[in-house]
Amino acid sequence: MRVLIALGLALTLVSVQEEIEIGKAAQKEARQKVPVLRDAGTDAYVAAIGHRLSAAARGPKYPYTFTIANDADINAFALPGGPVWINRGTLQAAANESQVAAVLAHEIAHIARRHAADQLTKTMIANWGLGLLGAVLGNSGGASAAQVAARLMADGAFLKFSRDDERDADQEGLAIMTRAGWDGRGMVEMLELLQRKTKQDPAAVAVLTSTHPPPADRVRLIKGERASSHRGTRDTEAFRAMHKRLASLPHAPKPAHNP
Repeated sequence: MRVLIALGLALTLVSVQEEIEIGKAAQKEARQKVPVLRDAGTDAYVAAIGHRLSAAARGPKYPYTFTIANDADINAFALPGGPVWINRGTLQAAANESQVAAVLAHEIAHIARRHAADQLTKTMIANWGLGLLGAVLGNSGGASAAQVAARLMADGAFLKFSRDDERDADQEGLAIMTRAGWDGRGMVEMLELLQRKTKQDPAAVAVLTSTHPPPADRVRLIKGERASSHRGTRDTEAFRAMHKRLASLPHAPKPAHNP
């Protein structure tokens, strides 16, 4: 367990196992609310990248899973304890595989750095008080985890990472993708793509930009890191095959809303 100092008291955060249980319940909620792309080939492609990245992540060994939302907007999100979602629109907007790896690595970094656990604790303390926090987390998963997930999904708490969390996820995501063998330039390129889209078609990135720092700020930060390295995988035949496959499928419904 980690410790959070707040209100002058040492408070025990959500444990890793509690976080995993809440994440499982949140994933069930998400699957009811978010349209899922059901295409075995694309699923396998994203999962292969995701698991290679998660193997390079530090911290607790979460049961990472990867799901594609059948949504044309550019977005991705992480749930507590392992579930990662990426929009079909993100896959189609990417120009090479390192850009896909960058997005997934950013979401994996949120999980590995336990940003959701911190937000869960802060949200429950703010909304329900210390007594209910202890009562809920005193139970091991089950109905309590489902209740916490349902309440926080409804409030949108899982998306409310701080700006510091987002910067941290960019930096740690860059480290994860380069350790896993992808070209770090993909992170800068994806952020620059978001910067262009924000100007050209704000609606396509509205959800993402509402929960993240401005893309220009993120580009400046990452350019100061190791993203200038030209080593690692940049593009693959598998990426091009995935792009072609997505283009052949029926269009994604739009608009759709992530939790």
